[in-house]
Amino acid sequence: MSESKENALGGAASGYLRSARHQPIEWMEWGEEAFAKAERENKPVLLDIGAVWCHWCHVMDRESYENPATAEIINEHYVAVKVDRDERPDVDTRYQAAVSAISGQGGWPLTAFLTAEGNPFFGGTYFPPDDRYGRPGFPRVLLTMAEAYAQKRDEVMETAGSVMRAIEHNESFSGRGGALNEALVNKLVGAIERQFDERNGGFGSQPKFPHPGAIDLLIDAAGKPMSQNRDMGHQDSAKARSVAETTLRRMAAGGIYDQLAGGFHRYSVDERWIVPHFEKMAYDNSELLKNYAHAYATFGDEEYARVAKDILRWMDEWLSDCERGGFYASQDADDSLDDDGDYFTWTRVEAEEVLEREEFLVAEALYNLRAVGDMHHNPLKCVLHVAPVGGATVGQIAKALKMELAHVCELAASAKQKMYAARLKRKTPYVDKTVYTGWNGMCISAYVQAGRVLGMPEVIAFGVKSLDRVLSEAWGEHGLAHVVAYGEGVAARAQVAGVLEDYAFVTNAALDVWEATGELKYFNAAREIADTMLTRFCDAEAGDAMSRGFFDTEKDKGGIGALSAQRKPLQDAPTPAGNSVTAMALLRLAALTGENLYETRAIDTLETFAGIVEHFGLYAASYGLALQRAVSGTVQVCVLGSDERADELEAAALRPFAANKSVVRVRDLNALPPALMETLPHLPKNGKSMAVVCRGSSCLPPVGTVGELKAALGGVAQG
Repeated sequence: MSESKENALGGAASGYLRSARHQPIEWMEWGEEAFAKAERENKPVLLDIGAVWCHWCHVMDRESYENPATAEIINEHYVAVKVDRDERPDVDTRYQAAVSAISGQGGWPLTAFLTAEGNPFFGGTYFPPDDRYGRPGFPRVLLTMAEAYAQKRDEVMETAGSVMRAIEHNESFSGRGGALNEALVNKLVGAIERQFDERNGGFGSQPKFPHPGAIDLLIDAAGKPMSQNRDMGHQDSAKARSVAETTLRRMAAGGIYDQLAGGFHRYSVDERWIVPHFEKMAYDNSELLKNYAHAYATFGDEEYARVAKDILRWMDEWLSDCERGGFYASQDADDSLDDDGDYFTWTRVEAEEVLEREEFLVAEALYNLRAVGDMHHNPLKCVLHVAPVGGATVGQIAKALKMELAHVCELAASAKQKMYAARLKRKTPYVDKTVYTGWNGMCISAYVQAGRVLGMPEVIAFGVKSLDRVLSEAWGEHGLAHVVAYGEGVAARAQVAGVLEDYAFVTNAALDVWEATGELKYFNAAREIADTMLTRFCDAEAGDAMSRGFFDTEKDKGGIGALSAQRKPLQDAPTPAGNSVTAMALLRLAALTGENLYETRAIDTLETFAGIVEHFGLYAASYGLALQRAVSGTVQVCVLGSDERADELEAAALRPFAANKSVVRVRDLNALPPALMETLPHLPKNGKSMAVVCRGSSCLPPVGTVGELKAALGGVAQG
């Protein structure tokens, strides 16, 4: 295929798929047409799943898929299908499970060999172009699998059948239900604490991921009164606080955090948080934004507010459609395969070229700029990181350089500004401007929650604007679409249906916006989306209530190959699991509406996984947050009024963070859901701002001062 000629991916809407449109492989998109061709031509299917932000996907593209000899093998022996894992999470999750069952591997690029029916019989991740790294070369694998499919079809079909049975078994949680109680919450907290890296913060060893859900669960535990923690069997809230704060501080000081632009990279390849994989994801930054906002609300340390505002700065600059509302998906790690993080990293010479002498002396010590840096491909390149992970504090620098502390702070600020300005002149890694529905739900919730805690109404306003766009462009009679808009400006041939996470994240986002604004239309939207979610995704027909929960795709819809396997997601990997987020949304709605169905389905869902969830530990933190609300009961704080006193009451109500607390700002009593209005006592109509604290169906008398509100909240927490 010539460079100018396009394969079928030229008509794709996904930026990742379109990037392969000039490859010499006759790629097709996932769909009936590709598998019908495989059946017609009696060929297996080569499935490649990757993402625009995935470094090794681009490596395999260049080494293998752009190689004419390899392309000739593929075109002769296979029907080749390429999938964007962000666009089709339903396809990705199932074939990840399949390849993991076959090889024990997972990740991207995912390379799977399928029958014409779509059933996997072999697979792996990255394959090198020739035998190396202890892995067989890709051409040899291609020829071996093609020969097996042609000459050992019975064995291939038997293997494919075994893999399909393994997928279906692994995704079934039937008979694993259990009771819900506070002890289970504490088992999850304890499991997280046991994986804590006391030296470096975070959990486990390299590679090290942030695990925002776990951090929120720890912040929740840390914010509870000691007596309540003892009652729950969790003896030491100080331990939860130490784990959460050490992790937050170490991450913010490390190279996983972009010290110049703000925002977090996806994960660290080392246990000290220094060298990251440089891609930056909307979903990581949304959840980490919540972490730092919740930590600020709970512990009061201004450093957490600074990091939260820095995340907002990066998201505003790089991931926000400022004109229309909405959040983009990701920023790539590299500009090219020869640029292994070069956009983000610095040599001493590069820093000296853009800084004055004094500025360089401060930046050298502050950011740990050394003659021998951190990057294997170029030892001169340093990943910027600060104390306590590396480098010196401004106080230490002032003492060493014999400068006034204020002057050092000024030099540090000007050095940061100049280095970022210089970095902006470099070729910027690609930003995928696709607006995904579920990830936007996460970002909207983060903006609204952070904006309220930080007192930044403009942040809340952009969250509201973004939700308006999602509801306008992705929600309708068809249900919820998975994609609001594609970044390349190309219309999709067919709409990708929303998955469970899309519905759950947007439901929670709409509730967050309603709580912040008091506008009833957002509450109504949350309820409508949740009702559709119940109809389309809930396994309500299961005979045993403890075998229910929600499927990740619309039930009984079926699909090609592994898409026929029904999944009930429990594990946070890496976004919060669909069933956990759904349970949280339904519990919130149950408290606001009094509708028994919402609570019943939420409890059924949590009970379905209760017998096995503690084995997921760190990867079931979002379940722990929903469980905490279920067993502790929802605490609602309604703040009525529009003046400065109401603002002060709202700020106090938001502190500390608690997984089971909702703070509703009410400017018009007529904007309350009927059930909540019935719960509130007869309020005095004296025109004064006030707050009412409710738990379950009972409310305390209205209070008018911050001190009275704190006392009321303390009493409810103890109860």
